[in-house]
Amino acid sequence: QMQLVESGGGLAQAGGSLRLSCAPSRRIYSSGIMGWFRQAPGKEREFVAAIRWGFGTTYYADSVKGRFTISRDKAENMGYLQMSNLRVEDAGLYYCAHGTSYGTTPTSYSYWGQGTQVTISS
Repeated sequence: QMQLVESGGGLAQAGGSLRLSCAPSRRIYSSGIMGWFRQAPGKEREFVAAIRWGFGTTYYADSVKGRFTISRDKAENMGYLQMSNLRVEDAGLYYCAHGTSYGTTPTSYSYWGQGTQVTISS
């Protein structure tokens, strides 16, 4: 079992930045994958970014490539999502997730946090 706790959401202006954090309840093994998803009202949960815990290989949705950066601190066992040049369409509930194989669909991940809300003002 694993619990994940997201933090760092809030209100930002379009063009601004936010940094989300994800704190797992137990150490993530090198084979693990941490992913970030988001869900806007009335829309499906969509993939944002993922990182392989061991090598740090990163993956991004086209919509955030060049604006968002996923990272992890293995020593602190923390994951992060740095979001820059935010757009109104980036708003939503952002979830941190853990899995053992990379995927862009929610079913690829076994454990989920409760989410942190990101609101963007235009």
